[in-house]
Amino acid sequence: MTLSPLEYLFKQFNSDLFPDLFHPIWIAAAALLIVQVILYNLRSRQLHRHEPLVTMQEWLLWTGIAVFGLVLVMAVFSWYFFFVLLTLAIGVATYLWIRFRRFPPMIEAYNMQLRRARFFSAAKYKHPEATVRPARKTRGGRANKRRR
Repeated sequence: MTLSPLEYLFKQFNSDLFPDLFHPIWIAAAALLIVQVILYNLRSRQLHRHEPLVTMQEWLLWTGIAVFGLVLVMAVFSWYFFFVLLTLAIGVATYLWIRFRRFPPMIEAYNMQLRRARFFSAAKYKHPEATVRPARKTRGGRANKRRR
């Protein structure tokens, strides 16, 4: 390290100037991009009936594609290290905002809706004969019985 840390911010991000950071950062970005796509596919299939959770996964997917894709592009085209750090900082902040600020109120409201639906469904079938169909009546007003 021959320069001050602030001077490294405005150097090109490549393997010559950043031999200890370049390869781990672009490999991690590529791996996290692949993991993000796999997680989205798995979780959206598992949670396909729960719209707020699938929407959150979509937000996380597109954030991951944008951030990790940009880091890969910046590594290929040797952008200034300042932009790489700025992209990673904004990406992490966006991930945290999505996961802990944007969607928890929506997920809580959805859970309340599911609880209400489950309660009213249980109350509807609470009576022992609630699921037993009444016998059909014929035109004469008597119950239709099977003949054997």
